[in-house]
Amino acid sequence: MSFLETKNITKRYHSQTVLNGITTSINKGELVCILGPSGCGKTTLLRIIAGLETADSGQVFIDGRDATHLPPAKRNYGIVFQSYALFPNMTVMENILFGLQQKKWTNKAEMKAKAEEALRLVDLEDAQDKYPRQLSGGMQQRTALARAIALSPAFLLLDEPLSALDAKVRARLRQEIRSIQLSLGITTIMVTHDQEEALTMADRIIVMNNAGIEQIGTPHEIYHHPASAFVADFIGTMNVYSHHGVTCAIRPENIEILSQPSAHDVTAQVTTIEFKGPMTRLYSVTVNNDSELCLDIPSERAQALQLSQGSTLFLRMPEEHLVTYPVKSDA
Repeated sequence: MSFLETKNITKRYHSQTVLNGITTSINKGELVCILGPSGCGKTTLLRIIAGLETADSGQVFIDGRDATHLPPAKRNYGIVFQSYALFPNMTVMENILFGLQQKKWTNKAEMKAKAEEALRLVDLEDAQDKYPRQLSGGMQQRTALARAIALSPAFLLLDEPLSALDAKVRARLRQEIRSIQLSLGITTIMVTHDQEEALTMADRIIVMNNAGIEQIGTPHEIYHHPASAFVADFIGTMNVYSHHGVTCAIRPENIEILSQPSAHDVTAQVTTIEFKGPMTRLYSVTVNNDSELCLDIPSERAQALQLSQGSTLFLRMPEEHLVTYPVKSDA
């Protein structure tokens, strides 16, 4: 059931079009990631949904109600920013209570209970009397998340919430945020430029580029069946090359190494070998047209093949894993 919709949202800054007719539909209880490179319009779309910016044209619907001209305070959402936006002179508990007080809650005991429940959800019960400066970056972000969910919002907006954190903390918080979102069943929209975040957390992904939407789909659909050459190249690692007037794309893990060549296979030479623990990545150059390819194989097999720089490979591109697109004209 659709809970949040945007219809033909357009936004321009001076002569630049930031959003060009964006139409989306997000179901109740879904976690949807808006993914794309810097400057593609994803944060502007989130801010228009939040009512923090106004679209030049188009509509926003929340739970079937036209919310296009509703002020932010009337849209009933919680929001978490990249910068945490915590008050440095307030404790963790005081930061959360402040948010509840702004909603005009008058029952202090109920506010305290709401705040304590939010802290329990983010596992910060023991840090409630600490100040932001006494917390790690991950704990500060969990405080910001607790402040947002304490309000019992109808939906949650996350604007690059993990990008300021180091890789290990990011990976742990990805799991925690997803677990909390599922336990609450709260509709969540998350803006990110991190493909791994989107693939591991989202029910569906909206891939944006140049003010428009390239593809909407599940992580599996986006990864295995990219709808355009941009999506193929942007999501994960993809070999993209031209062949007989079409653009071909194939994932490194889907290229097969053969013991001997046949008529339709590709001969290549290894240029670089990268050991990645359980997997080894091979970079190679095809002999016939100097196309660069990379492929992933189990490290045990790489060792058994005794590969080195200059080794010859016979490669097969299985048709079931090959995606093709028309080559774009420069005209």
